[in-house]
Amino acid sequence: MRRFPWDFVLALLFGLGLGLAYSWLISPLHVTDAGPAALRTDFKDQFRSAIAASYSATNNLLRAQARLALLGESDQAEALNSQAQRMIASGEFKQADQLAALAMALKEGGPLTTLPTSTKDGLLVVEPASSPIVPPTQDFSVEFTETPEFIDVPTADTQTVETQVVISNPTLRPTRTPIPTLGTPFALIAQDTVCDTNLPEGLLQVIIFNSNRRQIAGAKIIINWENGEDQFFTGLKPEIGNGYADFVMTPNITYTLRLAIGSDIAAGLITPTCQTPNGETFLGGIKLTFQQP
Repeated sequence: MRRFPWDFVLALLFGLGLGLAYSWLISPLHVTDAGPAALRTDFKDQFRSAIAASYSATNNLLRAQARLALLGESDQAEALNSQAQRMIASGEFKQADQLAALAMALKEGGPLTTLPTSTKDGLLVVEPASSPIVPPTQDFSVEFTETPEFIDVPTADTQTVETQVVISNPTLRPTRTPIPTLGTPFALIAQDTVCDTNLPEGLLQVIIFNSNRRQIAGAKIIINWENGEDQFFTGLKPEIGNGYADFVMTPNITYTLRLAIGSDIAAGLITPTCQTPNGETFLGGIKLTFQQP
């Protein structure tokens, strides 16, 4: 009868334990110079949120495109919109608006293409092909007048000769102070049905952006219904967004909404009916997005 090779099994277990101890404790693997494309899914979401927040503050679309290209995703706008929907569901409205604004800018600016890159001192350098040229919004003209000034010029023989020398001394002429205008009317660029059990039933959300895709606070919103009218303003909930405002609609009543500063009219607004995965019905809401062309 052959004896079981316990010595071989013990040697194998000892070698396995020694290898694990060496790889985990003595000389573990250190990942260095890894790109954002190697990040975990939740870390990629944080990376996109940081890019969207930076774009909201600087409005630099080229820089945002260069940073998003580091993730190596084929459709960045779709990834931003998907993350925005997840954040809306979790109640993070401010970050969701920033992500949606960046996704909208990417779609309007054209498809995201691979930007030319180079390496310098071991770092990845993204070089945009061209820079956007922003036309001036308004021209200001300044007129100058010449005021004569008399000075004394001494001669070489120490005799003072009074000479009239006319020196051009520009003096600003009073001009009219330009009055800021409200710009072109705001367009209704999105009208979405929101089915979220965490939000109040019949919640009408309004978000207003200017032409630079920044939210506008203090904008007056007028809403009408049969034999009734009300007004509310953006900026009263800065924790959600400076250009955010909301209104609770009554079921079975049709509303019409417009901006006091001029905009498209959102008509036929009525509380929608939503359905849960279990088949139960509940009243949802509507989200309107206005932007200045």
